Amino acid sequence: MAEHNIRIGFLGIAHLHSVSYAGNLLAMPGVEVVGMYEANEQLATEWAGRFDVQRLASAEELLAAGLDGVVICSENALHRPYVERAAGRVKAILCEKPIATTVADAQVMIDACRTADTRLQIAFPVRFAPSVVELKRQLDAGLLGEILTVNCTNHGSMPGGWFVNPDLAGGGAVLDHTVHVIDVLRWFWGAEVTEVYAEIGESLLHPGLGIDDAGLLSFTLSNGVYGTLDTSWSRPPSYTIWGDVKLEILGTHGVVYADTLQQYVTVASNAAGKTRWASYGSDMDGGLMADFVKMIRMRGEPSITGEDGLRAMAVALAAYESAKTGQPVKLSNL
Repeated sequence: MAEHNIRIGFLGIAHLHSVSYAGNLLAMPGVEVVGMYEANEQLATEWAGRFDVQRLASAEELLAAGLDGVVICSENALHRPYVERAAGRVKAILCEKPIATTVADAQVMIDACRTADTRLQIAFPVRFAPSVVELKRQLDAGLLGEILTVNCTNHGSMPGGWFVNPDLAGGGAVLDHTVHVIDVLRWFWGAEVTEVYAEIGESLLHPGLGIDDAGLLSFTLSNGVYGTLDTSWSRPPSYTIWGDVKLEILGTHGVVYADTLQQYVTVASNAAGKTRWASYGSDMDGGLMADFVKMIRMRGEPSITGEDGLRAMAVALAAYESAKTGQPVKLSNL
């Protein structure tokens, strides 16, 4: 008996990742992107035309279209209401990171999906980068010996728009970027961040921005590993790509350095207006989408849970508290 197509809808497309996610899903055999709902008229029209995907008039109309799953790429503050609306209407939800803007909202989302028997997955594509997968293999094999420190970066370009609106984003560069790296570290060791100290700059790199655009976090994990994370919107418009995610891990047997975006060729093009790094080969967004579709098809559990999203977000929120008070913040067992 032939398997039916997996029917996916997009509930909100304001996040930049929606473009990559849609492109990957449309290229997958056995997957149908049924439609999209987005309240922003101009954004919705452009996106629907770009992908030749039906734009539906309301979230309710989209959820009534017989979907297997939805991808939520709305503004951060809308994650909770969209997840609550979709819970029980679809088998699975992939929610863009950060899961929410408060711990309370994240917990409501997790509880709503559990009650409705809808699987909630959080979009952390860095777990699917080949260098990160290989690094986890080496760590699991104990090749570095006892791990002592981790030194991490997640730099990017200032995205503008709703990302710099505190009411919609919940935070700036620190919330936007911290969650990616913290999720990967939790995945490596099954350890939690127990304490964080942070210094955060508001409008430091972009005068008048009105939201944080740079931060430096120092933290301790429950397994005794000490780490730092440099997170910022420090890449100018002329930069070759949007930014980076890099990890340097020191152990008693050696050190490993991983760059998640190392697969590229340098292209100098007058048509593009600047020199760019053109990626090739592996696509971590594609890995995330394939994992989500597989979960739906196999009726499995999410590889990246709502709890994972909550705990990564809690570290970013603790960093804001630390920067405000000037003191380290201990994270309780949520």
